Amino acid sequence: MQLSTDAALSMTGLFENLTATQLALVAAICQPGHYEKGHILLRENDHSDELYVIVSGGVEILISPAMISHHQDMQPIVVAELRAGDILGEVTLVDEGLRTATARISHKHAHILRIRRAQLMRLCDTYPELGYKIMRNLAAELALKLRQSDLIIREYQLRLSLPRRSE
Repeated sequence: MQLSTDAALSMTGLFENLTATQLALVAAICQPGHYEKGHILLRENDHSDELYVIVSGGVEILISPAMISHHQDMQPIVVAELRAGDILGEVTLVDEGLRTATARISHKHAHILRIRRAQLMRLCDTYPELGYKIMRNLAAELALKLRQSDLIIREYQLRLSLPRRSE
């Protein structure tokens, strides 16, 4: 059973607490896509302005160790696996900067909604209440990801600071 675009959007934190009318407005600017395993949605360090909503399937997030290492021959590392209801590309909504990771389809089939930044910003400007809700939810999403990243960094720092047992 295929979810409607409105229903798929309502399952994400970014579009939480939107009315049916507001969801329909956002749904109208979504571009649905179906992708196969291995397809690259976006590449680390590229310029692009899309936000993606995963309706079904999965997306793995990869980072290149070459960004912080002298070992240029190292393969990208999977740092996260996103599933239905997750979003990616949300940082671009804020800073319009380079992509911080590569996103690759990880399941046989994936249904993804793409939303262009300019269209979403125009919608938010036209309907300020809708814009406020989306930006509040965006801030909450980014804060959650920042807290998760902070915990991971703390865990690595702790591991590095513990004395190693001799074998």
